[in-house]
Amino acid sequence: MLVTLEGLDGSGKTTVWEALHERYPDAVFTREPTNSWYGDAVYRSIEDDDADPLAELFLYTADHADHLSRVIEPALERDDLVISDRYSDSRFAYQGATLEAADGHGLADPLEYVVDVHRPFSIEPDLTIYLDLDPETAAARAGTTNKFERAEYLASVRDNYERLLERDPDRFVRVDATQPPEAVLEATADVLADALGESR
Repeated sequence: MLVTLEGLDGSGKTTVWEALHERYPDAVFTREPTNSWYGDAVYRSIEDDDADPLAELFLYTADHADHLSRVIEPALERDDLVISDRYSDSRFAYQGATLEAADGHGLADPLEYVVDVHRPFSIEPDLTIYLDLDPETAAARAGTTNKFERAEYLASVRDNYERLLERDPDRFVRVDATQPPEAVLEATADVLADALGESR
């Protein structure tokens, strides 16, 4: 089973992801961007305010493709539980917003373009837990350390996440990330336990 954690920067995804290690010690925990050289290229692009949005998208896409072949596909073939901190929906939401901010790069619908790029090769998650947080709080928590953490930009990202939730309501479960961290973790753990058919 492939479970992904999604949300704006500052929503608490990574904190939840780290806490779930104790509850599911046999699961495969992974994240995007990865720690591969593809991921290194992504991080370099994140730090570059002048990076071309389309080029940046394909760096992320290359990292995702490597992640699938190196980690995700082998783990799913072993019937492992895979829990990923960010996955393809982050790309759809964030890079869709980046392309839109760049006047769409000539694209009629940047979000749909990014989805279409991934459709032939990506693996759809079985469950996506979306930690929902307003852009202002997200920017304040994240500290606005890079170009992706500004409130105005995050508002566009959040709009894209809402579109993704609307199109696939059976896969997404929304968790209120304005709650204290312990409550967010418990809510997320409950959703995951339900999906795995575990008794609580």
